[in-house]
Amino acid sequence: MELIKKIKEAETQAQEIIEQAKTQAAQQAEQYRKDRLSKLEHAQQQRNVATDEAIASAEKQGTAQVEELKAKAEKDREQLRKNVGSKMASATAKVMDYLKG
Repeated sequence: MELIKKIKEAETQAQEIIEQAKTQAAQQAEQYRKDRLSKLEHAQQQRNVATDEAIASAEKQGTAQVEELKAKAEKDREQLRKNVGSKMASATAKVMDYLKG
């Protein structure tokens, strides 16, 4: 009789241990899930920051390139005006001489 009682107590204890283990496993799984979500959110934030920085850098470089191209275009226009100006005066004089003559 005493042996049966001890066996039942051992079974009850074993069942309690199993239930505790299940509970602990579920808690650990939930904690791992929360940790994983937290890490994913942090990684997404880092990607967003990196993307924003890359966009800002590209905009800055693009603006600098535009300004550089504008300056070069203005320089080229001035050079063209200078070259055409002297040729235009000469051509105008030739046309006027031809028309007079």
